Amino acid sequence: MQPLSDPLQSFEHHVFSPTILREYDIRGQIGKDLSKKDAYTLGLAFGTYLLRDLGTPQAEARVCVGYDGRVSSPGLAEALVKGLSETGVACENVGLGPSPMLYFATKDRKASAGIMVTGSHNPADYNGFKMMLANGPVFGTQIQRLGEIARKADFESGHGSIAQIDVREEYIARLLKDFTGKRDLKVAWDAGNGAAGEIMRSLTGKLPGEHILLFEKIDGTFPNHHPDPTVDKNLIDLQQAVKENACDLGIAFDGDGDRIGVVNEKGDVLRCDILMTIYAREVLANHPGAAIIGDVKCSAVMFDEINRLGGQGVMWKTGHSLIKDKMSELKSPLAGELSGHIFFADKYYGFDDALYCAVRLLNAVDEAEGPLSSLTKGLPVLYNTPEVRVDVDEEHKFGVVPQIITSLKAALGNEYTLDDIDGIRVSGPDGWWLLRPSNTQAVLVFRAESPSPEGLERLKEMAKAEVEALGFAMNFEH
Repeated sequence: MQPLSDPLQSFEHHVFSPTILREYDIRGQIGKDLSKKDAYTLGLAFGTYLLRDLGTPQAEARVCVGYDGRVSSPGLAEALVKGLSETGVACENVGLGPSPMLYFATKDRKASAGIMVTGSHNPADYNGFKMMLANGPVFGTQIQRLGEIARKADFESGHGSIAQIDVREEYIARLLKDFTGKRDLKVAWDAGNGAAGEIMRSLTGKLPGEHILLFEKIDGTFPNHHPDPTVDKNLIDLQQAVKENACDLGIAFDGDGDRIGVVNEKGDVLRCDILMTIYAREVLANHPGAAIIGDVKCSAVMFDEINRLGGQGVMWKTGHSLIKDKMSELKSPLAGELSGHIFFADKYYGFDDALYCAVRLLNAVDEAEGPLSSLTKGLPVLYNTPEVRVDVDEEHKFGVVPQIITSLKAALGNEYTLDDIDGIRVSGPDGWWLLRPSNTQAVLVFRAESPSPEGLERLKEMAKAEVEALGFAMNFEH
């Protein structure tokens, strides 16, 4: 890791800004509400939580730490490791790479926990921490508990060891273990200069076929396009590469490699709920009747197709930690979010790994009698929006949806139903629309789906009227 610019010995713990303690991770803006002091304090608090709250013996407590390619990540990782080690916890630093490589290291090495320093798909000046225990994610009340430990400043103390480890080859070998392809596919790959770039290059070098790599050099300033494959403009380079090179498909990753984006051989974007219908066929063949989970933003097409295949389509809250927790509860072999987090417990560990998802997709295309588009041609055609983000400041974003629920309950007739499992999902004669506060950004996220273009416009106008009545702008052009 690169050395910290601040002397480590000058660090003192301090209280976290409450805005960075999110539902399923810790996330903030460098220089505003997130610093190396926060990373150091998190190390102290997390080590204390592991030893005291969870009762892990100090001699057995071991935490894997990794970091993404952002400029601020190496310094945050070093400060985090310092804090952890000062509680007596042993630290294994897996270094620079995608989040799923850190998850893999934690599972494969049977560590007590893992922490990834990553800003995921957020702007370059953001960063944060994704945390996991050996048996599940760290989220919700657990994250608030870390904040409480930090406020009290009553930390465990000790002298934990610090080791640098390299798991890249083991991780790539595990990705390849479930690859079954035999055809020489031509595939375009776009890492968006994110943390998956190096692993992507090594992985494709071991796969058959021809591979066109875009922006595989890790660069935390993201000089080519932002690494968020859920935003269509970020897929333009990939679409162009697929068409110019007559590729069988294109695959993109987000900033830390846990979210996937896909375009077919025509350059058409496959939303991840539709991608889930492809995965569900093999998974349900292996696990007949199993529950397969999708978040509230997913298409009705996905849930209907899962049920048609004999599975149980389960709608759940958005958030990678929340989905992982629900998977454990239902013993689900597959789950996914529209945002590109897809979780395989079928043959794999149950965490969100876009590189592994890519391998499973290559298997499906290899086995198909036609191109990637042939795997989705039988699905109903519905009209929907991508995720539309409505800017709302952190102070107000969680209060908007309850006001809209109150308004709609007073205005809508019996032909509409309101589902408030996560935000609000309004279903009626024209289809459905969803509005929910993001747990990672200062936005509300909107999506709508309808059997007709006209119906989709009516749904958008209904939602827009509610949002703008509260004084916020809603723009469908971006």
